[in-house]
Amino acid sequence: MTRLPAAPDSFPRQQARTRRFTCGEPRTVSVADDGSRVLFLRSGAGDDPVNALWSLDPVSGAERLVADPSPLVSGDPGEVPAAEQVRRERTREVGAGIVAYDALPDLSRVCFVLDGRVFLADVAGSGRVAELSSTGSAFDPRIAPGGTSVAYVSGGGIRTTGPAGDHPLIGGATDTVSWGSAEFVAAEEMGRTRGHWWSPDGGHVLAARVDVTAVAEWWISSPVDQAAPPRAIRYPAAGSANAEVGLALIAMDGTAVDVDWRGGGEGEFEYLAGVRWVAGEPLTLVAQTRDQRTLAVLTVDQATGAATERYRISDDHWVGLVPGAPRWWDGSLLTVEDRGDTRRLVLDGEPLSPDGLQVRSVVGIDGGGVLVRASSDPVDVDVVRVGRDGSVGTVSGGGGVRSAVVGGGVIAVSVADMDGTSLTVSGHPVTSHAEEPLVSPTPAFHVLGGRGIRAAVLFPAGNDGSHLPVLLDPYGGPHAQRVQRARGQFLASQWFADQGFAVVVADGRGTPGRGPAWERDVWGDLAGPVLEDQVDALHALAADDDRLDLGRVAIRGWSFGGYLAALAVLRRPDVFHAAVAGAPVTDWRLYDTHYTERYLGHPDAHPEAYERTDLCVDAASLTRPLLLIHGLADDNVVVAHTLALSRALLEAGRPHSVLPLSGVTHMTPREEVAENLLLVQLDFLRQALGIDRGGHDAVD
Repeated sequence: MTRLPAAPDSFPRQQARTRRFTCGEPRTVSVADDGSRVLFLRSGAGDDPVNALWSLDPVSGAERLVADPSPLVSGDPGEVPAAEQVRRERTREVGAGIVAYDALPDLSRVCFVLDGRVFLADVAGSGRVAELSSTGSAFDPRIAPGGTSVAYVSGGGIRTTGPAGDHPLIGGATDTVSWGSAEFVAAEEMGRTRGHWWSPDGGHVLAARVDVTAVAEWWISSPVDQAAPPRAIRYPAAGSANAEVGLALIAMDGTAVDVDWRGGGEGEFEYLAGVRWVAGEPLTLVAQTRDQRTLAVLTVDQATGAATERYRISDDHWVGLVPGAPRWWDGSLLTVEDRGDTRRLVLDGEPLSPDGLQVRSVVGIDGGGVLVRASSDPVDVDVVRVGRDGSVGTVSGGGGVRSAVVGGGVIAVSVADMDGTSLTVSGHPVTSHAEEPLVSPTPAFHVLGGRGIRAAVLFPAGNDGSHLPVLLDPYGGPHAQRVQRARGQFLASQWFADQGFAVVVADGRGTPGRGPAWERDVWGDLAGPVLEDQVDALHALAADDDRLDLGRVAIRGWSFGGYLAALAVLRRPDVFHAAVAGAPVTDWRLYDTHYTERYLGHPDAHPEAYERTDLCVDAASLTRPLLLIHGLADDNVVVAHTLALSRALLEAGRPHSVLPLSGVTHMTPREEVAENLLLVQLDFLRQALGIDRGGHDAVD
């Protein structure tokens, strides 16, 4: 049953209180490889961020509580270990309680960490949840194949705990060398958030050794807390040194065998993008060159550590990383590659999925086929099964954004569409306690112009056809879409529309789902094409709908969207009359290596690409109101971006506003901050565009 919010309430307050409506939703779903059970996390209410671990019977649909964090950790929650805080920031984790777990393939036993302490749950047997001895600062626990021991990270080293007690496996770490964790760019940009893996027989742990000695130190401080010392982070900005990543196979007696995955000598490969080690398959690594134009699949001899290249993919621009691939299928190598203008499933080098079906990720192998998430139209993502003969059958489709988890003939399907979100397992709906939003988005979807730009426009409820100021609300860059048939994409946009705006959301060149050529149109220039597409979308919509007042146009965005918002008022003041730029990249030389160099190249080789995308160079062009917002604790887009642009604007004599958020990271999860950020933006936009509130409180 849906839990109704306490009155009085407003959408900004509700969105903040519910952590963007994620509280109470079932999440982090796993399906047993024998189809016997399903595990998931869920909190008890729509405004409760504390997750518990649940099990579901796929036959009956019955749900059972496996682990409730409340009795396991008495009193106030302890301090989350620093390494776990970093992991949560990289994964954009806003929950509490049990936020991650690791389980045996049949999900009969599972481990997790609470307040730095390790717990092991017997799901299939007694149901008992036991705490294992640990250092109290445990991070990223991984259950051993036998189900009785757990490896975890603590103090920069790896330890094991179980019936024989808690023991170090490998350590000797220094301030700049650690074992068992993913380095920054792997976790932030590659989707590899872990740094240790059990062998299928439980006799070894493959461990990553991360040396950040050569990586530049950056400092994060909390100016409002004079007693708190600045915190050093190692951040590899474009063109600078990355962390050096090594691999070793560690036996239970601590003896180690190095894995030579980099290619010998100085090494062809710089990035360890993925590791897969499951029963019945070789230890498989995915490696990338620094320029990301080459990706190699390697297999490792467990006895010697020797790595053998099994497959190579090259591209003149970059080779993208696709979740779930590469992987093995009955001895054949399954990859996802750009062939022509389609991202296709490829088996042993031969295309398997058809032209025009853009593969987003590989879900798993089940029922004689490969389940993938894929799009024919970028606004929708379906789950389909691709057979060895290239046949395609829909597993879950019909509009919206769909994902799945599969095992033993059981499929758990998640759907996000214009009606909301849902999770079903073998036809059984899984209970959700998420609140219903106070706004009801009604976007109208469009395909615009010769480039077929996907866009959506939202109007106030009950609009009488009068002229409205326009607010563009994009992300607009690689890796993320806003224009999808999913209600959650438009909640804040509809709230702004209900305050009296026509809100336009457009996905221009560089955004996913349209194919390789569309994505590669931004290579060497992350400014020109993305801004041009926003302008073209706006003008195309206004040409067909005179409710859009082109004399009052604003733009807002966060992260890449913040960069795009600031870019818009700097370079096109003839179109945009005000901007709110949240956590914007302003100089791409300050952003990380893996993301930035993929699109702009190395700054030493392509300095012109960095010049043409640098907002600070355009500071003297500002003639419109600009509000810059940035969390001072942001370790992804560091506050130096906003400070550099603000300094350039001041030196050029250009008035602007800066809102610094002390203690706030890139996610802004704090309830009071998240709520009031929307209200502050609304007031700024109204003042900047000269909008009269009409004597009533439209915010509520």
